[in-house]
Amino acid sequence: MKVVHLNTYDGNGGAGRACLRLSDALKASGIDSKVLVYYKFGQNPKIDTFSKSPIQKAKAVYNILAERYFAKWLSKSVKTPFSLQWFGRSVIHHPDVKNADIIHIHWINHGFLNPKFLAQLDELEKPIVWTFHDSNAFTGGCHVRYGCENFHHQCGNCPILKISGKNDISHKTWLRKQKAYTELNFHIVAPSKWMAASIKFSSLLGTRKATVIPNTIETKIFKPYVKSEAKKILKINPDKFVLMSGFMPSKNDKHKGTPYLIEALEILSRRTGIQKENIELVIFGNKENVEMPEFPFKTTFLGTINKDDHLAKCYSAADAFITPSLEDNLPNTVMESLACATPVIAFTTGGIPDMVKHMQNGYLAEYQNAEDLANGIEWLYHRPNKEEIQKAARLSILTDFSEEVVAAEHIHLYETLVDLQPK
Repeated sequence: MKVVHLNTYDGNGGAGRACLRLSDALKASGIDSKVLVYYKFGQNPKIDTFSKSPIQKAKAVYNILAERYFAKWLSKSVKTPFSLQWFGRSVIHHPDVKNADIIHIHWINHGFLNPKFLAQLDELEKPIVWTFHDSNAFTGGCHVRYGCENFHHQCGNCPILKISGKNDISHKTWLRKQKAYTELNFHIVAPSKWMAASIKFSSLLGTRKATVIPNTIETKIFKPYVKSEAKKILKINPDKFVLMSGFMPSKNDKHKGTPYLIEALEILSRRTGIQKENIELVIFGNKENVEMPEFPFKTTFLGTINKDDHLAKCYSAADAFITPSLEDNLPNTVMESLACATPVIAFTTGGIPDMVKHMQNGYLAEYQNAEDLANGIEWLYHRPNKEEIQKAARLSILTDFSEEVVAAEHIHLYETLVDLQPK
């Protein structure tokens, strides 16, 4: 069976990582799987691109920048990503797409597959699978909804757009998607139960069949290391209780919930029984700069980590990974942390409860409740049997998210769809 995966970028972002991880898992299970991207930044030989020649690259860069510039120009000054999908390119004549038994779509924004070129895939008469890594496929443009329910209807009156009304750009985009989806039959994969439930409320795709299959992770790379040794690698005292968190653009960032983390740490630092000098905060993904907020504990900024094996050691050095994200499908950082046997403390939101089991392999705090986030950290800080929770974290990934498990679920879906094809 030949499967071709389509994604805008090669591992640049969570969807790209998830796409490549799935392809590798499928290949390990004997499937002929290939990843094709619109624009390739890296040198990974396992990934091919539609934009090889200088002219094709220039056209792709133009589409990507134009899509992002116009969206930013038409949107309010908010952190919520929005796609217009005015720009795009056809892929139906590429030999790998034409020869595939299954076309598996992933994240295809930023000038890649707009509604017109999506609908064009119908001409190939092949089973199409589409994994929704965010909400954009069933909204009028936004990727993260933050409680907005306009997608239940036909969008319009968009809170993100500068010029908002019944027939605004979000409604017009909704209409373009409706036309494309009417012409194209595809099967939806939702990486989380939360995403599957969201789709059911969608006016665009609420009646479509969706299968919940999670993303996977390289369990032989993201694995536990001896915690005391991992702390030494980061030049951290092995006796310190280490809290780790991921990329934070600024304290005003909305999507990542940074203000809640700051507040939770402030609350924690004032509690009886918490020794401030015994706690260290480690942040990866952003170097220390003037925009970074001040934290009540000693803080180490690791910057961007490009090597997964070193990232795994960083996770292993932590006693807890904290993610205050306010809306996330199935965040890679949570899965990576658990795979490295590091418990996760997070809000009860999105697909995080699919991975974090309350007080078993981590702590699920009440949504947008900084006090409860602090409770989770304190719970683990005073926990006498930390090793049991660490083992439960690793086991939860091996049981439900390993390469073999996730590949088998996808292969079953592919075979079912191929069998349903007219002979």
